[in-house]
Amino acid sequence: MILALDQGTTSSRAVVFDARGSVIAFDQREFPQHFPQPGWVEHDPLAIWESQLETARGALRNAHASAADIAAIGITNQRETTILWERATGKPVANAIVWQDRRTAAVCDALRERGVGELVAARTGLVLDPYFSATKIGWLLDHVGGLRARAERSEIAFGTVDSWLIWNLTGGARHVTDVTNASRTMLFDIHRLQWSDELLRAFGIPGAILPEVLPCTADFGKAAVEHFGGAIRIGGVAGDQQAALVGQAGFAPGLAKNTYGTGSFVVLNTGDRVVRSEQGLLSTIAFAFESARATYALEGSIFVTGAAVQWLRDGLGIIERSSDVERLAREVDDSGDCFFVPAFAGLGAPYWDPYARGALVGITRGTTRAHIARAVLDAMAYQTADVVSAMERDAGVRLTELRVDGGASANDLAMQFQADVLGVPVVRPACIETTALGAAYLAGLQTGFWSDVDTVARQWREGRRFTPVMDDARRTSLLARWRRAVERSRDWARD
Repeated sequence: MILALDQGTTSSRAVVFDARGSVIAFDQREFPQHFPQPGWVEHDPLAIWESQLETARGALRNAHASAADIAAIGITNQRETTILWERATGKPVANAIVWQDRRTAAVCDALRERGVGELVAARTGLVLDPYFSATKIGWLLDHVGGLRARAERSEIAFGTVDSWLIWNLTGGARHVTDVTNASRTMLFDIHRLQWSDELLRAFGIPGAILPEVLPCTADFGKAAVEHFGGAIRIGGVAGDQQAALVGQAGFAPGLAKNTYGTGSFVVLNTGDRVVRSEQGLLSTIAFAFESARATYALEGSIFVTGAAVQWLRDGLGIIERSSDVERLAREVDDSGDCFFVPAFAGLGAPYWDPYARGALVGITRGTTRAHIARAVLDAMAYQTADVVSAMERDAGVRLTELRVDGGASANDLAMQFQADVLGVPVVRPACIETTALGAAYLAGLQTGFWSDVDTVARQWREGRRFTPVMDDARRTSLLARWRRAVERSRDWARD
């Protein structure tokens, strides 16, 4: 069996898969979110590690498996989230700054005025934005006493969440990352597949803190005996959205998927070609195997989708469980002309507005909890439609279908509406655990558990297909009103 660790923004999961790619067992635990100021989002790195270790042990227990039964571990993770720790002790120097955090918006503005934005785009395929790791690293170096000097003396290690987990799993023996996570830092040259000295100078970050970069399938070390009662090889690593593309068997150029998690991320495989976006999308690394060149992708990053459902649950208290949202939304035929823009932490693709804030427009005395729930689900589809439209213009292709996965893809109401506003079929696979499955596939390919990519691709199975039924006039009208709502949320938090 293969053990996949899926470390997400709001929870840690672990899934045990068999040779057919079927789920044998899983475990999941949520962990605390910290919001110390408006626009700031933090995690306790130890809570990340401890929750992930607990779920891994729980999944093995649920599978009635021991370390000897596991061929390899695959890791997938929330990307861009930034952790710094002491090399000598492994102790974090501060809370992790989460990918959603917007505290460095003004820093990005200043860097953009100096022309750094063009350098970032040329080397990394990204836009200069607080979303990515570089300015988060700089903020920590400048705001934790004495940290910059310690970093320059090589006493401090930086990592995205994958690096942090591997460091802890291997007892500090390996400080490594993979190309997909490295590509999300704003410090990695995706053409040369190495850290960029130019970008390190531009952001003022000492190279001594950086991890070694490996392909997605590589020897990442071994989990120490103390964790699972036996050593287990770590054979595959990828950021969550790239792992989902692998789990969706997205190995061929032209295949696109959308993962509905805390946020949503549309990824289109562009093969060995880096497509420079003119529409506010990202060019990024899709995956790289040990024996092959990197495969690239266009990505549209939507910051808040599933997190808005959590807000309905935890912030407003209008549902008890996230799964209740579909039942509540089905109480009405539509949103009653309400539009919800979930810009809790700014807007990502294709707008890239860190100063946008959430908006609910079109409210009347007739608006109910059900209308708000429906508007939250509709917003997932509208944001995806914006990204897909931009992606089609950039790539010069028209999508014929969109493969979907992640928690909200189980919501039939939301997926039907997604097909309606896109005007193309939405296809949900039989196994929606595609993020964890992608990590498992990478680890299994590296260790020979699966012989080749074709074997993996043949395991993909369609679960349900949602065919659009909305007429073109209605679709056009809804999208136009959605975009009016978006404009009302823009630039709200700029002082």
